[in-house]
Amino acid sequence: MTQLSLICTVKNEADTIADLLDSMLAQSRQPDEIVVNDCGSTDATAAIVQSYIDRGAAIRLVQGGFNISSGRNNAIMHAQGRLIASTDAGLALDREWLERIVAPLEADQADLVAGFYQAAPRSDLETAIGATNYPLAAEVDPSRFLAAGQSVAFRKVVWETVGGYPEWLDHCEDLVFDQAATAAGFRSTAVLDAVVHFQPRSSFRALFRQYFFYARGDGVANLWPLRHAIRYATYFGLLVLLRNLPQRPWLGALLGLGLAGYTRKPYRRLWRATKGWPFARRLKTLSLPPVIRVVGDVAKMVGYPVGWLVRLRKFK
Repeated sequence: MTQLSLICTVKNEADTIADLLDSMLAQSRQPDEIVVNDCGSTDATAAIVQSYIDRGAAIRLVQGGFNISSGRNNAIMHAQGRLIASTDAGLALDREWLERIVAPLEADQADLVAGFYQAAPRSDLETAIGATNYPLAAEVDPSRFLAAGQSVAFRKVVWETVGGYPEWLDHCEDLVFDQAATAAGFRSTAVLDAVVHFQPRSSFRALFRQYFFYARGDGVANLWPLRHAIRYATYFGLLVLLRNLPQRPWLGALLGLGLAGYTRKPYRRLWRATKGWPFARRLKTLSLPPVIRVVGDVAKMVGYPVGWLVRLRKFK
């Protein structure tokens, strides 16, 4: 059986690293090694990892890198396995995650495998953000699902062939890696029951920051320009509609239909997630998806041109 390495890169994750390590060590399929790369933590992250090693856990702690791409590359460079499974800090792995995500590699059905990720909210706002921004596995087309760095497995030769994760990117590096692997002719698939659990952002400020940097990464990497153009056009149309609403009240019906269509799936998920909640608490939480959508969209519309300008400076 081909040797298997489980890797992650971390920075200042003292509050969350133990949950991740515990879930790694509890996997139904144990890796041959776990490689944790510390990317310059200034808190107790490295000491916590070392405490696991001191207790006999099969973990190697390495250090290096200046962003998530370079940190992940450093972990993979130190990994001895020809199969690599990658995740990130701030997560917890399902017990069968590793077993399921590497199965297509070991059966020679794929060279790169995307796993899934599922929200594990701890507050009402996090519940609403999880339902609004993240699809359920049943809603995903596996043939079009791209692998994210927190839930992916691949042959090391894929990483070697494409030159690793792009270190000129601080965000969206995993999507560029996926595209490079596809362009190089490697086979990819998705295993949607290989699940990692994450905590959604806990405030609107944190949500705005998250999607600002995602969109900034899109701009730097020149990803999804049509998708971003459609968003700008949609909000421009919305402003025109609102301006004309006092003179043409019937436009309110059009606005309502658009909002209903934009939030239909989030409301369907959130309705199920809040089943059995007290009425007032449920009603308050159900009021949040439109606000979450607008905050995320505004963050993207601010972040994308910033990334585009960064790209111009990088490649001029």
